[in-house]
Amino acid sequence: MASFRNLDLNLLRVFDQVMTERNLTRAARNLNMTQPAVSNALNRLRESLGDRLVTRSGYGVEPTPRAVALWPAVSDALRQLEASFAPGDFTASEANNTFVLAMADATAAELMPGLVEIIETDAPGVSMRVLPLTTRDPRKLLDEGLIDLAVGFFPAVLADLTAQAQAGRVAPFDHERLYHGEYVCVMRDGHPLSRGPLTLKRYCDAHHLLVSFSGRPFGFIDQALASLGQKRRVVLTVNQFFTAGRVVSTSDLLTVLPRHFVRVTGMAEQLTVRELPFSVPPVHVESLWHRRQGQRGDHAWLRLAVAAAAKKAFNPD
Repeated sequence: MASFRNLDLNLLRVFDQVMTERNLTRAARNLNMTQPAVSNALNRLRESLGDRLVTRSGYGVEPTPRAVALWPAVSDALRQLEASFAPGDFTASEANNTFVLAMADATAAELMPGLVEIIETDAPGVSMRVLPLTTRDPRKLLDEGLIDLAVGFFPAVLADLTAQAQAGRVAPFDHERLYHGEYVCVMRDGHPLSRGPLTLKRYCDAHHLLVSFSGRPFGFIDQALASLGQKRRVVLTVNQFFTAGRVVSTSDLLTVLPRHFVRVTGMAEQLTVRELPFSVPPVHVESLWHRRQGQRGDHAWLRLAVAAAAKKAFNPD
């Protein structure tokens, strides 16, 4: 029978990474260990717990029911310990980190002014790189360490993380709600549809501009219309909200933008905002990160700074 008193706690860190990655090579990389060392540690933990914990499966490993049951408690305990020690590892006023964030231009327009103010005041040596968000699922970018934080509307990702949590699995990604908003129909000032009822038929009969990060000419608005047995004519697809605002301000195309974004485009006086004539899900903007990044003190500061910038932008009081 396992005795916690004699258990090497370093083995639990190995267990947590193996469960997170489901791959011994990636777990070894995250821990700065060799794969044989990870395998050896896992074998020692197996002997202590009397369970195989994981078995080979394709290019990775598959956890046993005992491992699945143990992981949430082990992971939460490790994160609490790391959070207790992490703050001393990072001093914002002395730091010279460069953080890489991915977000849409509409999100950056709202958050970056406040984030720059925080940097200049509290962390003058810190730099930020903002990359365009080109997907609704940035987990691969986070997993490969190409970005430190993704900020955006990720409904499918959150649904998957919720499903994993309900199944008793600790997902390798964490998230935090920053703010919420809604999408609206936007057109040029004086557009024929700016007057009179904007019915579903009038909306579908118009010509449209779609903002698509991936470039696919079919988005969540088209999904909502399809559920009603309707479709629209998409004349142009772009990957930036600013571009969409500029094009519709000088054409008869309609587009859909976050309501809050219209006021920061610099084109608000040239645009008319109307409610969509059908229901769409609310927009919940989240920050999303990989758990192995979230365990660092500098990353904790980054998340706090982004959350503070969001609060200033949307709840200034």
